[in-house]
Amino acid sequence: TNDGPGFYYDAYMGGEMKKISEKDFKELEGMIKKIIKEKQPFQRLVLTKDQALEMFKFNKFKQILISEKVKEGEMTTAYRCGPLIDLCTGPHIPNTGLVKAFALTKNSAAYWKGDAKNDSVQRVYGVSYPDKKSLKEHMRLMKEAAENDHRKVGKEQKLFFFHQMSPGSCFFLPHGARIYNKLISFIRGCYRERGFQEVVTPNIYNCDLWKTSGHYQNYREDMFLFETVDKDEYGMKPMNCPGHCLMFKHESRSYKDLPMRFADFGVLHRNEASGSLTGLTRVRRFQQDDAHIFCAKDQIFSEVKGALEFMKYVYDAMGFTFHLKLSTRPDKYVGDVKVWDEAEKELGKCLESFCTENKMKWELNPGDGAFYGPKIDIQLEDALKRRHQCATVQLDFQLPIRFGLKFRRTNELMEEPVIVHRAILGSVERMFAILCEQWGGKWPLWLSPRQVCVVPVAEAYNEYANKVAKQLHNAGYYVDVDESNNQFKKKVRNAAIAKYNYILILGEKEKTGKTVNIRTRDGAVHGEKSIPDFFDMLAEDVAAFK
Repeated sequence: TNDGPGFYYDAYMGGEMKKISEKDFKELEGMIKKIIKEKQPFQRLVLTKDQALEMFKFNKFKQILISEKVKEGEMTTAYRCGPLIDLCTGPHIPNTGLVKAFALTKNSAAYWKGDAKNDSVQRVYGVSYPDKKSLKEHMRLMKEAAENDHRKVGKEQKLFFFHQMSPGSCFFLPHGARIYNKLISFIRGCYRERGFQEVVTPNIYNCDLWKTSGHYQNYREDMFLFETVDKDEYGMKPMNCPGHCLMFKHESRSYKDLPMRFADFGVLHRNEASGSLTGLTRVRRFQQDDAHIFCAKDQIFSEVKGALEFMKYVYDAMGFTFHLKLSTRPDKYVGDVKVWDEAEKELGKCLESFCTENKMKWELNPGDGAFYGPKIDIQLEDALKRRHQCATVQLDFQLPIRFGLKFRRTNELMEEPVIVHRAILGSVERMFAILCEQWGGKWPLWLSPRQVCVVPVAEAYNEYANKVAKQLHNAGYYVDVDESNNQFKKKVRNAAIAKYNYILILGEKEKTGKTVNIRTRDGAVHGEKSIPDFFDMLAEDVAAFK
């Protein structure tokens, strides 16, 4: 699958839709163990389009896939394993006997190709490893991931919810909005020192813009389009780059203006199929920490290097590691080969420099660049060893051409700029979900929606508790006072369950000495400290992204 180790297989069970459940897993796993024991070989079959259509004439789903994905005159592949033959690009292990550990992990119903207009199929997920130790570790991480599922944490901590009146668009509750806004303000706070200029652009554009950019021709099915009372066709923006091109073109530009770095947190909408909507990880309404850098070709190295360094700073703060690949010119591309070669060379030099400085490695990913330019694919790895595609650094030679963008190099010479598409968080909604699962709802202080809970041991100390809380509030921290009639031990327990970073216990000793008694949600006791000392603790945690 695209979101971690393992695989899934879809099965159409007929019009009556017999359902597969976990009760069937034992029987299915028994069949699989038998297949493994038989050491069935995998045989690769190379087929013409007509041969493939004939081979799978009994299967309407395969017929559609072959018709859509295999062009006339091209070949495709299938694999035979025992009595099973199926379409697959491969490669495969030589035989099933090399699978030493196997487990079915979950099942679900899904619309074929993620489209609610299509048939419903039964989906079974599984995973295999060459040894039992690896499988055991995977299952441990899977269990932890289920416990940390952002939808579960979001409900428990009252962070967000979804509603059928606006599918795929999240309602962030007050505590969830604190996290969401902090992620944006964190990136925004980095922009000034890194030379980005934040802009605000429209949400809706005349479709002539999308035709110029090429989105109308290639992306319209994923856009929300509508007609005005004047019968003009408009579309809600699925991305910011065409609007930024209009901003660049709004004035005459000189090489002295470059690089020009536009940053935009504008709301984006994409018409995702209802069957593909999944919590915060796949939505229709979202925001990105989107930026487009307009630069000259001789500035590519420094701008891309700066983007990578910016990304590392952010990912280090969040506890992520990451992996880098250089995706080069695909078979279908636009533009001049020499320009592509130069750009790929610059990106390679940039990756080599960045990785040498940070003692990392990067990989070449031939032929997987975008049609308009090479790119650096960045996958972050979370604490559960899952990889996510969030950040992006892409070169674009085509939008400047399509929009007629120029800057003046000399009095006589005009040049086209290169656009660097850059995002670090990517979708703020998706990053919210990843961080939620990364920490299991135990947010670090700098990002926490519940930072301090003040617990007076009796009603007599409520006044002092509120004075302490006011000082914390005025300093910018999120603080609550538990003035309930619960016993103080239960108050402490409730605060720990609610994941407050710090719990302050106040009684006679603290009131008299104007101090606080400090505990953490994990039960660590820091003891009695002065209020200024506690403020220093908070400041140190925030500075260290703890």
